[in-house]
Amino acid sequence: MSHVVIYSTRFCPFCVHAKALLKRKNVKFKDIAIDGNATLRQEMIKAAGATSVPQIWIGNQHIGGCDELVGLDRRGLLDDMLANSGQGAGNE
Repeated sequence: MSHVVIYSTRFCPFCVHAKALLKRKNVKFKDIAIDGNATLRQEMIKAAGATSVPQIWIGNQHIGGCDELVGLDRRGLLDDMLANSGQGAGNE
């Protein structure tokens, strides 16, 4: 199971940006596309308490969306979070 999970839609620019950042870091992540899938959208809303995409988890920690992911990276905290989650290279 992936240590990084992102709920996204295909054409959301914030989703594209967040996934590109993770890919640049060779982060393995599980991408759950919720396009047109009400069940997956409700699952995301229940887990995240938010309706916007992307919604991102590192390990068991919900970090929020793209802005939060980029903020963690800019503050130099993202790499440590990924390392502590046992993150490997590549993506799903």
